[in-house]
Formats: sequence, C-alpha cells, structure tokens
Amino acid sequence: MSESNGAPSLRLARPDDEPFLLTMLFYAAHADTEPGAHPEQLLTQPSLSRYVVGFGRAGDLGVVAEGSAGPVGAAWLRLLAGEERGYGWIDDAIPELAIATAPGVVGRGLGTRMLRELIEHARGRYPAMSLSVRQDNPARRLYLRLGFSPVKERTNRVGGISDTMILRFEGS
Repeated sequence: MSESNGAPSLRLARPDDEPFLLTMLFYAAHADTEPGAHPEQLLTQPSLSRYVVGFGRAGDLGVVAEGSAGPVGAAWLRLLAGEERGYGWIDDAIPELAIATAPGVVGRGLGTRMLRELIEHARGRYPAMSLSVRQDNPARRLYLRLGFSPVKERTNRVGGISDTMILRFEGS
C-alpha cells in the first residue's frame, strides 16, 4: 500500500489511530471553520463522535495516509445502526464513510488514493458503502467519479443541503 516517490504511503487504520481520526473528522465536518474550535470538542457531539469513538470495533475499516512527518489523511468506514445512525445512513448493513486530508495536502489527489484503496478493502466485505456530503463540497465530484450515486437530500446541521450517496458493490 505504500509509494516510494515521496507521496504519502497508505496503511490500514488501527485502534490507536482514533485521536487522528478525530482530527480528520474535525476537517470532514468543516468544524475547523468555527472560530476557536478544536477536534476534542467533537467528543461532546454524539452526532459526530459516533464516527470515531472506540474505533477498531467489529465492522470498522479504514485507511490512513502517512507522510514523512506522520499521518496526513484518513478514510474510514463504520457500521452505524439503530440509535447510532449517522448522516449518511441507508441500511444497518451498509457502513458510512468519513474521509479527510490535512489542510496542507488538500488538492493533491490523496483523497482519491485513499478512497480507492478503501473501496478495494471494502468490496466483498460489505454490500455497499454510503456517505453524506454537502452539495457545494468539491469532494462530491470525487464521489460521483468513483461511482457513488445520490439517493436522497436533506438539510444539514448548518442549514445547507447535503446528499446521501451510495456506492453499491457488484453482486450486491
């Protein structure tokens, strides 16, 4: 999963990546745009913290991008069912995706690499994967390019419009 051309290498996420995943969730949720906000504040918001707290439980799967100075991005899946249903919930058997890169590496194709790698690991393990994305988020184009399809739209937590999207795996 690694590259030797100076690009970050990819590895499977581990339970000890939970603090880094929290930081990536902070960026994925655009919480970094709120003045004075920091990643640990997400722990007080069950609607967001459910995506990372206790990472490594059954059904969790992720990819972390490692640069020379440490992790710089992550893409991960989590099965969220019942009271835990997240923003991109479609079905209890379909995990939800969270993905982000550190601000210093945005726009370099790392999100595409991580997501492609995660899709390969998820194929055969799950029937599909889902996500929620703001309609004005440039990453929405990546999801469409990789085969995700919008299935519903809703008003998000900040008053904008988000799409719930799904990527179905062949044979599912």
